[in-house]
Amino acid sequence: MTASTPVAFEDPQYREAVVDLLGAIAYGEISAFERLVEDAKLAPTLEDKVAIASMATAEFGHLAKLNARLTELGADPFAAMAPFQAAIDRFHEHTAPADWYEGLIKAYVGDGLANDFYREIAAYLDAGTRDLIVAALEEAGHSEFVVDRVRSAIAADPRLGGRLALWGRRLMGEALTQAQRVAADRDSLTALLAGGIDRPGLDLAAIGRMFTRITERHAERMAELGLDS
Repeated sequence: MTASTPVAFEDPQYREAVVDLLGAIAYGEISAFERLVEDAKLAPTLEDKVAIASMATAEFGHLAKLNARLTELGADPFAAMAPFQAAIDRFHEHTAPADWYEGLIKAYVGDGLANDFYREIAAYLDAGTRDLIVAALEEAGHSEFVVDRVRSAIAADPRLGGRLALWGRRLMGEALTQAQRVAADRDSLTALLAGGIDRPGLDLAAIGRMFTRITERHAERMAELGLDS
């Protein structure tokens, strides 16, 4: 660690929690990149293919700063990502899209759910780490593309809306299950949410409110797509 590293990192438990969180987010970026590259193969037009490829590039572009921060903290970025590989891969195996439109919903709604969870935890970190995470989770203005494509498809075939709404609910359930599992399985993240002497924490009621906020944001995204949540 450098001389400019915040005092909070003198607490080894806090450092471990940050390394875990950054590792989870970093592997999530790699996984999202891989998935979007696969989704691009389903694109019906060249314009759509380029748009999805741009989304994939944006995801991968966040990785360098996350890895640099992990290295600065004295961690091996790949070792930090490893504990989360199986859980994140399992989530994607359980939510493999059947077609182009399910892929769009997953890119917008599924990733949004994961990002909301990480932002909630980031609120309890030092300012530098929090800002890095928030920047890494920005969707880079691609939402307009997804919303336009999904709304246009539903207008052309209203029956599609019902199927995609069910898909969105499935993504919600899988994402929340994964988020709760990650938080429970990693003692450092559990301790981070519980707080410390110099840091605020979350009691059970506050954790409940956190997941309520995540659920509400999911409903807002679904509404933007013209889908029931």
